[in-house]
Amino acid sequence: MPKAFSFRGHSLEDLKKMSMEEFSRMLTSRERRNFKRGMTESQKKLLQEVRKNPSEFHKTHVRDMIILPEMVGVKFGVFNGKEWVNVVVTPDMLGSRLGDFSITTKRVKHSAPGVGATRGSKHIPLK
Repeated sequence: MPKAFSFRGHSLEDLKKMSMEEFSRMLTSRERRNFKRGMTESQKKLLQEVRKNPSEFHKTHVRDMIILPEMVGVKFGVFNGKEWVNVVVTPDMLGSRLGDFSITTKRVKHSAPGVGATRGSKHIPLK
């Protein structure tokens, strides 16, 4: 039997009933400071879209949006600088930011050196 979800001792239903101020008290200091300073216009717009159509897919550039309880279950397309990364918000993502789940850099894979990489490779026939 799977363990019931809780965030700082509260169930998901309790978290959804809380106000933004009550929820922000349970977050880390960086996120509390973000809420205290207020949301940006783009963050407010994204939150309104989510509240209007929670079942819809939302494409966004707002990587610094803190994941709120009302966003659980919503599908986002978060831009990583090159492509849209699909992110489905789960309860364990609460308090994180959308950009945390859309990595901007890839792992570098180095292979064998190419032609012209060393002085000796000038004398190797191409075919």
